Amino acid sequence: MALSRRRFMILAASVASTTVLSTESRADAPLLAENDPTALALGYKADAAKVDKTKFPRFQAGQTCANCQLYQGKPGSVTGPCPTYGGKLVYAKGWCNAYVKKA
Repeated sequence: MALSRRRFMILAASVASTTVLSTESRADAPLLAENDPTALALGYKADAAKVDKTKFPRFQAGQTCANCQLYQGKPGSVTGPCPTYGGKLVYAKGWCNAYVKKA
């Protein structure tokens, strides 16, 4: 699987923000809004069923934050932190264009 330059930059920023934000309390993290500038840029939807498949052709049925490598929520939780958004909480059933399938 080839990594595009844009995708590499998103993942690199995510990893970098994870190390910077690891000392912050995640319990106090705010919930990511769909109109957040970063969320808009990456096409974040709180419900993956509402993703515009013509605008985001990478989206495939079954992809959600809960099964994304970047999602840091506990299994079965409704929300969890995501380093892509500075540790803000995202919905487990959400999706964005930074999605990377868990190995």
